[in-house]
Amino acid sequence: MNFNSKNPFLSNKRFSSNAVSKAQEVHEAQIIDYNQEMSISGTINKTAILFLILCGAAMVTWWMAFNGMNAMLPTIGGAIVGLILVVISAFKPQYSPYLAPGYALFEGLFIGGISAIFEAMYPGIVINAVGATLVTFLVCLGLYKFKIVKVTEQFKSVVVAATLAIATYYLISWLVSMFTSFTPVHYGNSMMSIGISVFVIVVAALNLFLDFDQIEKGVQQRMPKFMEWYGAMGLMITLVWLYIEFLRLLSKLSRKN
Repeated sequence: MNFNSKNPFLSNKRFSSNAVSKAQEVHEAQIIDYNQEMSISGTINKTAILFLILCGAAMVTWWMAFNGMNAMLPTIGGAIVGLILVVISAFKPQYSPYLAPGYALFEGLFIGGISAIFEAMYPGIVINAVGATLVTFLVCLGLYKFKIVKVTEQFKSVVVAATLAIATYYLISWLVSMFTSFTPVHYGNSMMSIGISVFVIVVAALNLFLDFDQIEKGVQQRMPKFMEWYGAMGLMITLVWLYIEFLRLLSKLSRKN
């Protein structure tokens, strides 16, 4: 495969080089144990564990924000530490069983703080964003499971190109806004800004298909057990991205009204 999920975890390099080399070591030693291989059920269970950790941590900063406490430090700190853990695990997937729970914990602190800010500004927005994220995930999972949407090389190339375009646009916009008075178009609530948010949400949702495909391929290739944590962590990253984009879109629609 040449094109893969732009999620830094679910890349073909990680699911074919590092993991395969370890799997080959096991096979060469003729110690083949099914319980030591990646499985769909194992990945689902670990995704659920990470989700619960993230929600628990999010409740902490949410509670702090709505009880008059300063939640900015854990919110910003959570985002920074979460990013660091993502980078480390991208290069050292064998440490995912330890890094993935840490990521969920610190990313949860960030999500809780950000959600509290949006909720204070637009009451009811968080439950709507959570619902939209959950529905999108279930729809994409169903479409993938029943082979209604097939992840082909052309499909991957389009999603990868769109994801790279979004990342580049966000980075350039952020840098320009830092050093000039220019306000990027996606910051407002114009029709173009709303259109950009819808486009980003669609691309984030399409990344879920690539994530599902890479997890399935990892199971088929009999990757080591730790890749379950790696795959679960990668899937969580995509879901967090999707949730934040829904928050942004709903906030724009609220301002529009």
